This record gives sequence, C-alpha cells and structure tokens, in this order.
Amino acid sequence: MLSQKQAEEAIVTNETEHKVGSTREEEKEQGHSIFSLKSILWHGGSVWDAWFSCASNQVAQVLLTLPCSFSQLGMLSGIIFQVFYGIIGSWTAYLISVLYIEYRTRKEKENVNFKNHVIQWFEVLDGLLGPYWKALGLAFNCTFLLFGSVIQLIACASNIYYINDKLDKRTWTYIFGACCATTVFIPSFHNYRIWSFLGLGMTTYTAWYLAVAAILHGQVENVTHTGPTKLVLYFTGATNILYTFGGHAVTVEIMHAMWKPQKFKYIYLLATLYVFTLTIPSAVAVYWAFGDMLLNHSNAFSLLPKNGFRDAAVILMLIHQFITFGFACTPLYFVWEKVIGMHDTKSICLRALARLPVVIPIWFLAIIFPFFGPINSAVGSLLVSFTVYIIPALAHMLTYRKASARQNAAERPPFFMPSWTVMYVFNAFIVVWVFVVGFGLGGWASMTNFIRQIDTFGLFAKCYQCLPPAPKVVAAPPPHAHH
Repeated sequence: MLSQKQAEEAIVTNETEHKVGSTREEEKEQGHSIFSLKSILWHGGSVWDAWFSCASNQVAQVLLTLPCSFSQLGMLSGIIFQVFYGIIGSWTAYLISVLYIEYRTRKEKENVNFKNHVIQWFEVLDGLLGPYWKALGLAFNCTFLLFGSVIQLIACASNIYYINDKLDKRTWTYIFGACCATTVFIPSFHNYRIWSFLGLGMTTYTAWYLAVAAILHGQVENVTHTGPTKLVLYFTGATNILYTFGGHAVTVEIMHAMWKPQKFKYIYLLATLYVFTLTIPSAVAVYWAFGDMLLNHSNAFSLLPKNGFRDAAVILMLIHQFITFGFACTPLYFVWEKVIGMHDTKSICLRALARLPVVIPIWFLAIIFPFFGPINSAVGSLLVSFTVYIIPALAHMLTYRKASARQNAAERPPFFMPSWTVMYVFNAFIVVWVFVVGFGLGGWASMTNFIRQIDTFGLFAKCYQCLPPAPKVVAAPPPHAHH
C-alpha cells in the first residue's frame, strides 16, 4: 500500500516538475539564445540567481543599524537573537516555498497558465485558504513593502549626508526619491540578476569595512558596554533583528522567477548562513569599539573616521539601497498593475507610467518620518512579525489541517521533521513567540521609541541626528571629545 502511494506521489511530482520545467523551457527559447549578453546580465532564473536575490535582499541598510541594536541588547543577546531569528526566518521562508508549490501544483492540474502572470503571496493565500486570507496577506505585505521602500529612501539620505553635508538630509531625500522612481522600468525579478550579484558584493564590502575599521580604530577612551539597561531599548533592538531576517516579503516573486521553483527549499537557509558572516562580525566589532555611544547613533557610519574606505562603503551602500528599493517596490508595482488591469501589458513604457503612482506616497512618507533606526524597529514589530513569521506559519497549519490535504501534499515534511505533528508544534511555537515577543513587546517598545523621536525631532525633520554645525572646522575630533 505504502509503496503504491509513494509511486503515485513520485508520478505526480515528476509530472508537475515536467510541466513547470517545460513551460520554463518554452520561455527560455523565446527570443534569445542562452549565451547572449542580455541573458547573462538580465534574464536570470537559476538557483544561483535566487540565492543572490535572497542574500542581497536580506541585508542592506540594516547592517548599519545592527551595532546600535547590539548596544541596546548587549553582546550576548545580540548574537543569540541573530542566530535565532535567522533560523526561524529561514524556516518560514521554507514554509512559503512549500505553500507556493502546493498552490501552483493545484492550479496547473486545473490547466491554469502563468505565462504572463507573476504569482504573488496573496494569490497563494487566496488559492489555498480563501478571500479573507488574501485580504490579510495583501494588507500586511503591501504595507510592509511600502515602508520597506520608505526606509531605503531615508537610509539613502542618511548615508549620503556622511559624504556631503552641504545639503541637509531632507533635500537628499527629494533627490533620491527621483532617482529611485526609475525602478519602474525594471519589469520583474527575472531582470535583477546583475543587480543582486552587485548588491551582495556591496554589502559584503561594507560589512567587512565596518568590522576592520572598528578594530583598527580600537576602543574609544573609557568605553562602556552597559546594555541591556531598559526594557524599551531591549525589545526595540530585538525587533530590529527580527526585521533583519524578515526580508522575505518577496520570496514568492523570487521563486516565481526561477526556472525550477522546487529547488528553492533550502536556498534561503544558505543565504542566511552567508549573511551571518556579514552581520555578526561587523556588529560585534563596532559595538566593541564604541560601546554605549551607539545608543545615540543609529547609523554606524556616523562614528567611523572619514576616509576613502568609508566613502567607498557609503557609495556602495547607496547603490545597494537603490537596488533594494526596486526589490521592495516591484511586488507593489505588480499588485497595482493587477488592480488597474495593466499586468498583462507588454509595453515597458506603458507599465512604467502606470507604476508611478506607487512611488509618490513612498517619497512623501520618507520626508515625513526621517527616523532611520526607530522606523526599522516599528516596521519590524508591527508588520514583519505578521508578514514574514506569523501568517506563513498559520497558513501552513491551516492548509494541511485535514488528513486528505496531508496525503495529497505536493511537498512532504523535510527530513529533519519526523512527522506532521512535530511540524505543527514548531509552527505553533513560532506563532506564539513572534506574537508575544515580536509584535506585543516589540510593538510596545518600538512605538514608544518612535513617538519619542517625533516629540524630539518633529515630523518633516530637516536633518535627523545630524551633528550641530559648530565643530565643522575640526578635521577629526580626538576620541575624548565625545564625553
């Protein structure tokens, strides 16, 4: 009986793999040879492309705020939370990939063709769990991506200011808003191949620059490492880390751009392991060198000495933030195109025009709330907690709650999960933990912190956390000038 069932399963998976594979082959054959320059730079769908997309999308400007999180959490908690949320984040990305394959397999049995259609997370939820889940997924995902894009703009302005402070940060936000609006011309995630590759190179350079520069700088005089001191700060820091490893509001779109989405399963975990080599050394080194000074400097660049290496890191981060802005915005463009009925349009220029209304509110919000660190934590606790951790875990539990669904599942539980029950328990743990610690305590802490920033700096702040203009004459203040 069992062997017959396994044989049937094997046939079904082979069929779906063959089906998915054959449609991909047709797509590949259409209009360009595999070795053309266009395909090398532009048209990616391999496992490597997905890995680069995941890794470069996971860590961008968060690198610069992690040392600040460490000063709020203390060294030990900082490292533990990174590893913990990294693993949980990889697990929920795996769940999302399983649900995507399930949805796609069911739809392809009904002969639905996804040739000119990008499948998105809310459609997966709709197909598996119905319209209420679709609405929930859509609301959280879009809001998260909207603020994710806002954060990229704020970060651009915050970073460029360290190279050129002739203009204030608000003016820089206007300029970068205009630059980032050009992402409306990039059709889909197939076309991010060269960008993801460059993006990962840039964050790798920046992370190691932070680590090496901090070690060479050495500890500042009378350095103190008091953290954790306040509950508000502790949970704000923890939530920023929750946000770091919650970069997969775009998982489904990245999977859909793959020729063989079944291979996505462990890509996110491998990407996360690489990201650990960037985030942990840089945050540890900068916190070791500057200690409690980081509590008032949410951007690590602000403490490191100004030189060619730092300027290079700032410029690379700027380019990477432009790429990440595109990453966060592209799913929003898709949703908007579907709403106004432009998603099947072939003309890139028409689609670009149709996408512009998405960029305007992002630009506006970045100018209203220019708070670099606090907004990361607020977005982490209120949006990422649901989008990335709670909804995928709950959706997986509900999709496979019936014995028949488990029997016909397109994907079995992974080899390290002995049974569906263990998987259920683990998912339930994630839902409860993230709801209580991430959303509850994290939401309280980050909103308290966020409101404090508004009271201190006001909305539309012209120059958030900028140094007063007086000490501009001094080239490099001696370390004790900070006390």
